[in-house]
Amino acid sequence: MIPPAAAPAFLSAAGWERAAIVPLAGDASFRRYFRVVDGARRAVLMDAPPPHEDPRPFIAIAEHLVGQGFAAPAILARDLDEGLVLIEDFGDLRVKEHLDDRPVDEVEVYTRAVELLADLHRLPAADLPPYDREVYQREAGLLTEWYCPAIGLPVNADAYVRAWDAVLPIVEQSASSRVTVLRDYHAENIMLIDRPEARGLGLLDFQDALAGHPAYDLVSLLQDARRDVPPAVEAAMLDHYRVIANPPADFDAAYAVLGAQRNAKIIGIFTRLWKRDGKPRYLSFLPRMWDLLERDLAHPALAPVAEWFAGNIPADKRHAALQDQAPA
Repeated sequence: MIPPAAAPAFLSAAGWERAAIVPLAGDASFRRYFRVVDGARRAVLMDAPPPHEDPRPFIAIAEHLVGQGFAAPAILARDLDEGLVLIEDFGDLRVKEHLDDRPVDEVEVYTRAVELLADLHRLPAADLPPYDREVYQREAGLLTEWYCPAIGLPVNADAYVRAWDAVLPIVEQSASSRVTVLRDYHAENIMLIDRPEARGLGLLDFQDALAGHPAYDLVSLLQDARRDVPPAVEAAMLDHYRVIANPPADFDAAYAVLGAQRNAKIIGIFTRLWKRDGKPRYLSFLPRMWDLLERDLAHPALAPVAEWFAGNIPADKRHAALQDQAPA
């Protein structure tokens, strides 16, 4: 985590010439983050190196969210040629670690997070590309592209595409309005901040936002790839969303379809992070992802996709298939 060579000049031009640069975090992409410290001032330096990353979508969505009254980081400075962005520092209190330490707060924090989504879903979608059939299929296809070869399992990929084509109209033809879908709204990307707006929740990692179905971010939150959300909490939060947002009757089916699509996608992504990017720690999440996927596949709306999984990926090639590759 060595700061990029252009960082000192960038920070000096932004008025942070005496600041220390402290490694903060990386993520599953090429982006890296550093905390910038100058006396009592704090900020975060995002390193989104071109051509691998483009910080402009992050900036655009951050400014849109702030304009709508949500707590996204303020953009303090930018150098798009170098892929450097100086953003507001929301501190260190992520929802995940807070709930690890204080599980008694789980219902209260998730209630606030669900209410934030309901607030977002009452607004028109941002000017974003659509979350459409092409994107859904490309993402779901990551499972057959990466996971199945990793376990040495030949499968009928064409039939997999046809199975998704049979169920995706449930989402595409839903009576729900299109909304801004943050796409990675979960406990590691939500900060607890001491601010009155947006229910005290700071938003991160929304640069891949699209205009799509409101159930997607609920799936991301309540079927979290990185922490166990008890089924009873998931059910209670869905009930709460139904009360405050009054979604149409097709909402539950769309939630199951998007849950299965997202969880299949993540199984593929986490396998790719191991095989292509040398990050085997993500394999430890796969048993959770298979549990979530199988729960979604049990919904009647997923029958064609469930049939494909039953005929192509047997039980012994799912939950524990790659555990010997994961770090202890």
